[in-house]
Amino acid sequence: MNVAVGVQATNSVGSLLFSANRMKYCPAISASATESSQTMENAEVETENLGILDVDPSLEPYKDHFEYRVKRYVDQTQLIENYEGGLEQFSQGYLKFGFNREEGSIVYREWAPAAQEAQLIGDFNGWDGSNYKMEKNQFGVWSIRIPDSGGKSIIPHNSRVKFRFKHGNGIWVDRIPAWIKYATVDPSRFAAPYDGVYWEPPPEESYQFQHPRPPKPKAPRIYEAHVGMSSSEPRVNSYREFADDVLPRIKANNYNTVQLMAVMEHSYYASFGYHVTNFFAVSSRSGNPEDLKYLIDKAHSLGLRVLMDVVHSHASNNVTDGLNGFDVGQSSQESYFHTGDRGYHKLWDSRLFNYANWEVLRFLLSNVRWWLEEYRFDGFRFDGVTSMLYHHHGINMGFSGNYNEYFSEATDVDAVVYLMLANRLIYNIFPDATVIAEDVSGMPGLCRPVSEGGVGFNYRLAMAIPDKWIDYLKNKKDEEWSMNEIMLSLTNRRYTEKCVAYAESHDQGIVGDKTMAFLLMDQEMYTGMSCLTEASPIVDRGIALHKMIHFITMALGGEGYLNFMGNEFGHPEWIDFPREGNGWNYDMCRRQWNLLDTDHLRYKFLNAFNRAMNLLDEKFSFLSSSKQIVSSTNEEDKVIVFERGDLVFVFNFHPENTYEGYKIGCDLPGKYRVALDSDALDFGGRGRVGHDVDHFTNPEGIPGVPETNFNNRPNSFKVLSPARTCVAYYRVEDYPDETVATTTIVADSLEEETDGAEDVSPVLKKSAPVEKSAAPSLEDIPSTEKIMVSGQPGDSDCNPSTASDFKISVPLLSSTHFPFVRGYLLV
Repeated sequence: MNVAVGVQATNSVGSLLFSANRMKYCPAISASATESSQTMENAEVETENLGILDVDPSLEPYKDHFEYRVKRYVDQTQLIENYEGGLEQFSQGYLKFGFNREEGSIVYREWAPAAQEAQLIGDFNGWDGSNYKMEKNQFGVWSIRIPDSGGKSIIPHNSRVKFRFKHGNGIWVDRIPAWIKYATVDPSRFAAPYDGVYWEPPPEESYQFQHPRPPKPKAPRIYEAHVGMSSSEPRVNSYREFADDVLPRIKANNYNTVQLMAVMEHSYYASFGYHVTNFFAVSSRSGNPEDLKYLIDKAHSLGLRVLMDVVHSHASNNVTDGLNGFDVGQSSQESYFHTGDRGYHKLWDSRLFNYANWEVLRFLLSNVRWWLEEYRFDGFRFDGVTSMLYHHHGINMGFSGNYNEYFSEATDVDAVVYLMLANRLIYNIFPDATVIAEDVSGMPGLCRPVSEGGVGFNYRLAMAIPDKWIDYLKNKKDEEWSMNEIMLSLTNRRYTEKCVAYAESHDQGIVGDKTMAFLLMDQEMYTGMSCLTEASPIVDRGIALHKMIHFITMALGGEGYLNFMGNEFGHPEWIDFPREGNGWNYDMCRRQWNLLDTDHLRYKFLNAFNRAMNLLDEKFSFLSSSKQIVSSTNEEDKVIVFERGDLVFVFNFHPENTYEGYKIGCDLPGKYRVALDSDALDFGGRGRVGHDVDHFTNPEGIPGVPETNFNNRPNSFKVLSPARTCVAYYRVEDYPDETVATTTIVADSLEEETDGAEDVSPVLKKSAPVEKSAAPSLEDIPSTEKIMVSGQPGDSDCNPSTASDFKISVPLLSSTHFPFVRGYLLV
């Protein structure tokens, strides 16, 4: 879906008034309701003076909408305070529901108001529940207490259990308990149903965390990973194997965060973990709960934070092993899901939660807390947020950025309030949590604090960026690439609302599409990746553009960066999970680490550059910098020049032209040197840019008068810019302690870090510089006749809370003729 994020609505039809009379809300109060006189926990949220309107005054026409949803949030918080003792108590439902130890007994509770009778069955009673009948209270909660016998639990650890109930038509059905902590399937039986498992390991088998959570980084550099498909072998990998074999690779590549997919139990492997069947259970394909704890603790020991893909946007449609099995035709207030069309996602074939239901709120909020506290995750990526935010779920919607698309009767305020509650809970439990929204719509306020009237996420995924790259790679010749369009796609995000940028994630590589490396090089990857032969033009182009696309996405696309497992070294082909259509084959559901580890293959160059990109941010912190100035997007030269933090970046996308003495604008005067060079031999380049060259600046125009400057920058220096390369420069005066050998700061540091490291590609070799001087004289360079005038978009063309706040300076072509040297005005 193509989305223009955060563009101001210029054809407003006026704000839509919301009222309690138009949208009635009546929660069903739960069984464990208790009166409380405590002060409302969220009194700091004001319903009238909303901070979000100060951040973006153009939201003022939608003040009624914001006031309405904030009032709903405050009212819901007050109800939870009154009847549950507060959000802290309410979100610990797993201490009351499911299986718990209480005073020498196992107590099991299940919310199933549609059930007429209920029993607990399992291995412990031979699957005969006649002597284990449960009792139902006035709120639809069934319970049973099973005292220990001889000091031992009647239900053994790691034994199978199920909830058996009779519904209105007199039929008995068996279901996995909704709050089950572990569920397994008999692998020897084809299409066997899952069983709930009672998990209470003895102390000697229970994993004890050894390492504290790492501190929150300035900017997340995220490695998106799927444990099951992380093995080189065609099989499902385990949590412990991933921890021991893959985590060191992630650390060696200088990521600071791991994002784990498919953690919540899902019976259909090919769903990529997004059709969740058991929300509190770890995916048993890769191990048990203690194994997952080992993985997270190992990551923490390496300084890696761990985020979890949490799926609260929908649930599996499965009946026998999923939450949907508790829906037997009852009303929405007695179900986890909406009834009718509103409760079914027609594209995903899944069920949709009723976020206004009291017990649904308890279930989902407790689920968030469970993963944070029991497994010590450091945050979440909320999947399918667009589907949650709107009643139309984003289906057949192309969001243009008009604010009316975000704030109308199409907005699902119940879901918005749930997300506000969830984010507030997460930060209450763990203030340094990272919480990311997978949203393609670009709803304003999604990543602003709840206290301002926002939804409360830290980041949203910049999902339009990979779509743009795929469009270019599939549909445009290299000479048709627009530098201005690339720049706008990368910078089109809302001011003060952070984004995680990525060139490709798991989505881009699933069956029916290809990884970016395979789009670039296709079948040449089977025969042309050996360093023992000269690279073909296709491979040479593919490696160069792979580096450039990922680097400019990182440097210009957001305040965080994400890469999917294997794409850092240009993993070929695509992802296809074992299924009936491919003969249950695992060949395309693994990661071919052997390609990276084979020294004579070119994959090592892409991996080395990926490591260098991350190390560059580690050293210069450009991702977290609010300084982002694009000074030139030259369509004829195919060059983009911008500043991010303390660095100056030059991207030359031209397929043929190398520019000597190419003049680029910068902010501060001084001496600049290469910090990272994609053309270095270390990264499979040709080593054309000299890394020991000092680039001295020249003043441009009148200080403080941008129109007299060069591309609106008060200083400039000249560089060598080879075709299809990108180079980052740093100012020596800002980093006087950095030493630069014959390679870059980053590559030199990589060599030092690689010494003694395991499971990483070989030590990088020094590159021989070709550039011998800062720049040739003007007389040596032939001139052309073209003009590039740097200008700022007008207020009517740009949302005041989006691109213009990033100080983007867009070059415009003029018909006026001036003498130029490779695009630079001679004055």
